[in-house]
Amino acid sequence: MSLELIVDARRKGIQLALLEDGKLIELHEEQGGKSEFSVGDIYLGKVRKVVPSLNASFVDVGYEKDAFLHYLDLGPQYNSLNKFSRDTLRGKQNVADLLYFKKEKDIPKDGKIDDVISSSAPILVQVAKEPISSKGPRLTAEVTLAGRFLVLVPFSDKVSISQKIKDSAERKRLKEVLNSIKPKNFGVIIRTVASGKKIELLDQDLKNLLEKWKRMHANLKDAKPPSRVLGEIDKTSSILRDLLNSDFTNIHVNDADLAANLKEYVEGIAPGRTKIIKYYNGKVDIFERFGVNKQIKALFGKKVPLPSGGYLIIEHTEAMHVIDVNSGNRKGADGQENNALSTNIEAAKEIARVLQLRDMGGIVCIDFIDMHDRKNNKALRDAITAAMANDRAKHNILPPSKFGVVEITRQRVRPETDINTSETCPTCNGTGEVQASILYAEEIINTLDYLISERKEGSIVLHVHPYLEAYFKNGLFSRQVKWFFKYKKWIPVRGNSSYHLLEYKFLNKKNEELSL
Repeated sequence: MSLELIVDARRKGIQLALLEDGKLIELHEEQGGKSEFSVGDIYLGKVRKVVPSLNASFVDVGYEKDAFLHYLDLGPQYNSLNKFSRDTLRGKQNVADLLYFKKEKDIPKDGKIDDVISSSAPILVQVAKEPISSKGPRLTAEVTLAGRFLVLVPFSDKVSISQKIKDSAERKRLKEVLNSIKPKNFGVIIRTVASGKKIELLDQDLKNLLEKWKRMHANLKDAKPPSRVLGEIDKTSSILRDLLNSDFTNIHVNDADLAANLKEYVEGIAPGRTKIIKYYNGKVDIFERFGVNKQIKALFGKKVPLPSGGYLIIEHTEAMHVIDVNSGNRKGADGQENNALSTNIEAAKEIARVLQLRDMGGIVCIDFIDMHDRKNNKALRDAITAAMANDRAKHNILPPSKFGVVEITRQRVRPETDINTSETCPTCNGTGEVQASILYAEEIINTLDYLISERKEGSIVLHVHPYLEAYFKNGLFSRQVKWFFKYKKWIPVRGNSSYHLLEYKFLNKKNEELSL
């Protein structure tokens, strides 16, 4: 397995595509740099309302709607965190170190929120779920700081280890190492990637997390609610922090400054691996060059094709997601049952990929093709379980019902990625009346003539849909060749499948769009 990260730095933000063996499995977007209310951000909020009937409270963290904080999300050490944050705001807690901090008694698991929290009080919280639909952020008061190998848990002395580390000797080694280096009143969760790592790397990661805690404490001193006191790292860095391993082969970036920053970051978390970061300065759009645009078009629509000829129909409702599996024009020579099993297993792999790619959460009901053999139903469940094994979101899969329906619950922490792949007809704008398409080609030619003859533009590149690219390049004496003889300069024509059929842009040598 090989992983590639494609980073497209645009004017309005950054778009990230994660490819596994050339297949798109994750797509992220950062609008205008660092976005607020991301999972992991720490805020000083203000309690707006305590609702005993829900055993929860609503907190103002600066979002347009109040955030939700349930009693069970306060964490056992809430009293200690509350004392630390209030003393810091009053100037009594001048150091971030907890060596001499006297911890408070843990709150009971079955307690009442109005016994712990009061309205209008300042409160230190962390975003557990980003704002979704009409809901505000979901919060937790159990503040943690995630690093490359460790997760720092203040006001705890416990060392926990990822269950995915199975080797008992390695678990014992890691626990002994962390107990020997962690400071007092700080707990640690050891992540899966820490397995086999030297004590020097673990110690450095722990020091980095303690520095983040000190930075949060310094920001908290002068904070006024609502305000952010510590932001999570950007999505590019967080993906590298969580996923960077020997499977990562390349990271392609189309911005020189960002590539340099990523090299510096990677050198800090994985020394010697900066060679995988490659600056892309090709003339073709980076997402077009690596086939990302085509996969986005195929995977974000209502109908998702399968390699064998089958397809998925994906419907979204407020309550759940529903997926229907169809064999399409697939024909098998081994009988209906085996044909259904093959299609279902292929669909299971693609569904696992689509769930992760679109970040679909909540309840997902999948209507697979009916199979009558119990052995085949077990094979189907094993296939979808294996396909979702690498999904970082928590999920639960139920066996196929007697109707062939598989139910999945998947953790929802971010808004679902939704890309509209349907297009309004560019020639009629949905009216049903079509003008002569040749007029659009004439419009492009007239615009080109204006840019060269009137504006005296030096370097021009025409970006169009691949169909129009073929129209301008077709034949020995194509329109592109005729332009060369007319203007005494070569006009490159580049196809981009992310454009709609009759969309076009003229760009200069700096890759900036020429305004008309």
